[in-house]
Amino acid sequence: MEESTSKEKVLKKVRDALIKKTDNPYPNVDLESSVYKEINESLDVNFAREFTVAGGKFVYCENMDELASNLSLICQGNQWDEVYCIDPPLQEVLDKADIPFGSDDDSFHSLKVGVTGCEYLIARLGSIMISSQQISGRRLNIFPEIHVVIAFSSQLVPDLKQALADIKLKYSARIPSLISIITGPSRTADIEKTLVMGAHGPCELFVFLVEDSV
Repeated sequence: MEESTSKEKVLKKVRDALIKKTDNPYPNVDLESSVYKEINESLDVNFAREFTVAGGKFVYCENMDELASNLSLICQGNQWDEVYCIDPPLQEVLDKADIPFGSDDDSFHSLKVGVTGCEYLIARLGSIMISSQQISGRRLNIFPEIHVVIAFSSQLVPDLKQALADIKLKYSARIPSLISIITGPSRTADIEKTLVMGAHGPCELFVFLVEDSV
């Protein structure tokens, strides 16, 4: 009788394992508790620190008026003549700040600065959660040279686990086909270990955080 091949031996072991189930050797392992320490400071402070460490630029705004003022100052200081935005509530903010914006296909192909919202801000990681269900869709998070995110303090969550739970609750059976986490500007050092900014997306990333929990 010919000896079994290595493949057949492996498959036999798999079949045997499926038939003869063994007890869990570690039944008391806690899989529910967080592996992280608790965040002992406010979520906005923790997010701002981690976000700036990752290379992002953070601007805190006490209200919508301050948001409009800060946006105007940033645009003037960076000589952004026009931004691109297709989100109607954010367009109202840009109008209030007297910031010209485009929203059609012709403007998209020449845009430098894209303005979007987000799903959540993850305080522990300093990261931004975005999804394809947002009005801005998929492309505005990766196409512009500069990405400006306008978020609110009510969108702050401590951890990724909470963000995923909240987005599942928010969309119920209509979970977005794309959920992404952005941590700082796009970068890579794959080529000769030289850091290149903007390799796969925006080379600058701004977050304007508006206080709305008061």
